[in-house]
Amino acid sequence: MNTRAINLVLILLLATAGILAWSIRKDQSRPNFEIMPDMARSVPYDSFSQAEAFPDAKTMQQPAPRTIPRGFRPFAYEATEEDAIRAGEELTNPYSGEDVEEARQGGRVYLSFCLPCHGPKGAGDGAAVKRGFPAPPALSSPDSRALPDGRIFHLITRGQGNMPAHGAQISQEDRWRAVLHIRSLQRSAETNEQPQPASP
Repeated sequence: MNTRAINLVLILLLATAGILAWSIRKDQSRPNFEIMPDMARSVPYDSFSQAEAFPDAKTMQQPAPRTIPRGFRPFAYEATEEDAIRAGEELTNPYSGEDVEEARQGGRVYLSFCLPCHGPKGAGDGAAVKRGFPAPPALSSPDSRALPDGRIFHLITRGQGNMPAHGAQISQEDRWRAVLHIRSLQRSAETNEQPQPASP
């Protein structure tokens, strides 16, 4: 069979396919036939509805034992004074004051979460305090400066007194970055407190 004959057969097949496609074209007035429609559109259970698939008939099930949510990192320190002290002794900041970008991010975290109560310089004079919320201790106080980084991290994570816990809102990395910013506020306050040389 020569090339010309092959091309002629191919053209005839193409023309036949076109005629068949035109003759059985989609009828917009009738739905198409679906094979296994449940795979394309499964019927989910609503969160609080009953589900016959489980012995307790509840759709929302407890996580499997000894599992944690994806992306979650356990924090092995409870909201107690003993664990706060232990966190101060055992935890160290993975970032240092020389990490400029990390410190900048810590400043952004502070503006978002800490500023309303602690104020721009950590003096405990934020907008919430001016509207009647109890003032937190100044971050520049000797007691606050004496706290180890791990204890401040614990404070941010678990909260204390009127301060709510922020462990669910702020990632572990950003909590450490916020500690960097708090340390920079403390250094600035300490510099301002030092007596200035008398002018001649």
